[in-house]
Amino acid sequence: MGFIDDYLKVVQRESRGLVARNKLIGQFILGLALGFVLWRYPLSDYPVNHTMLPFFKDFYVVFWPALYPLFVALVVTGSSNGVNLADGLDGLAAGLSGIAALTFGLFAYVIGRVDTSAYLGTFYLPGAGELGVFCAGITGAAIGFLWFNAPPADVFMGDTGALALGGALGVTAVLLKSEFLLLLIGGVFVAEAVSVLLQTSWFKFTRWRTGAGRRLFRMAPLHHHFEKLGWPETRVVVRFYILAILCSLVSLATLKIR
Repeated sequence: MGFIDDYLKVVQRESRGLVARNKLIGQFILGLALGFVLWRYPLSDYPVNHTMLPFFKDFYVVFWPALYPLFVALVVTGSSNGVNLADGLDGLAAGLSGIAALTFGLFAYVIGRVDTSAYLGTFYLPGAGELGVFCAGITGAAIGFLWFNAPPADVFMGDTGALALGGALGVTAVLLKSEFLLLLIGGVFVAEAVSVLLQTSWFKFTRWRTGAGRRLFRMAPLHHHFEKLGWPETRVVVRFYILAILCSLVSLATLKIR
């Protein structure tokens, strides 16, 4: 979906690119397809419609199997768009994605080993360690890309990279049964997406009530709000990195606070 959008913008010179509604529909359909495949052809003996809750050892969320594909579609669509919204400053999306992927890699290592999963009180998921290798690859790719994307950027990610990275993080969370943990690990992405939803909703609501739309933030997504406050681009990027690292540390703390 990202490639189609970038192709229309760069090659076909269509400034709008792929219509947002069509992009969302395409993402949702792909997410539904993934959820259906995982539902019909489970990758392990662990119940496919179970997902763990952070900070809890013996409590899980259990979905009605028929609704599981819908849940997967929501996770993947939300994750891919969260990363895409963060791709507005040089180096921001790549760095945040690398931090999130590294954190998921550590969880994959823990969940994929019988001894560490038993010691830390989490469930054991056979084959999860392979996702650790995948996450390490994403982290390495993000670091390599960041070398050329650091401010001022020489290359840009575009939707081709941002949607793919977000989708990869969402799918990893689904395969690790850690969908709710994605909200912690990707806390900065969540804040970026929520800022856009709040800004849009509040503007439409106030326009309906008063005839003139008002803004909650000076500009959305959130990183542009801080730019409007006078923060230099590099300060916004570095501070968002710090917040992402703190989110990752909180997520790792859930392994012992159970």
